[in-house]
Amino acid sequence: MAYLVLVRHGESEWNAKGIWTGWTDIGLSEKGKEEARKAGETIRDMKFDAAYTSALARSKQTLEEIKKALGVKIPTTENQAFNERDYGDYTGKNKWEIQKEVGEQKFQDLRRGWNVPIKNGESLKDVYSRVLPYYISKIKPKLLMGQNILISAHGNSLRALVKYLDNISDANIANLEIPTGEVYVYKINAEGKIESKEIRNS
Repeated sequence: MAYLVLVRHGESEWNAKGIWTGWTDIGLSEKGKEEARKAGETIRDMKFDAAYTSALARSKQTLEEIKKALGVKIPTTENQAFNERDYGDYTGKNKWEIQKEVGEQKFQDLRRGWNVPIKNGESLKDVYSRVLPYYISKIKPKLLMGQNILISAHGNSLRALVKYLDNISDANIANLEIPTGEVYVYKINAEGKIESKEIRNS
């Protein structure tokens, strides 16, 4: 039996302003650091064999705050496969101003849809196509060996992974939103099947 724990990074400085961040390397706000520490507190009952993070500061800072809360060192791997979705031409723009421009339905499609292209950017399907091969080749084998794994990443890279883990349809993935600092705990058996899932809100 192994545990896979997914944590969305705490609030970033651009999250607080409602700005699409994507691959822009923005750090955590003070609230975000607190969310990360609280996320760590929710998993103090667990021990981890390895941790993974994206290459972006907000994800790495979140993992560091979690480690501090746990009071442990965890071997950590950083990889761009877990980076946030590239928002292309929308990067750096205010979400709520874009919502007014394009209307509610198109805005929700842009934010949460499965295969909605963004000029010079990625769809969630594109994110899935880089997250899944990495997860299957690098992380799943460790889970099958009984190792507990912690992943600190982003709203869309985690939505892509949860789509796979929870077998969510292309249409229904639009309904999934993972708030900053939220924690998903999966219990996985020796055959790789998910035995249980728990959401621990920070």
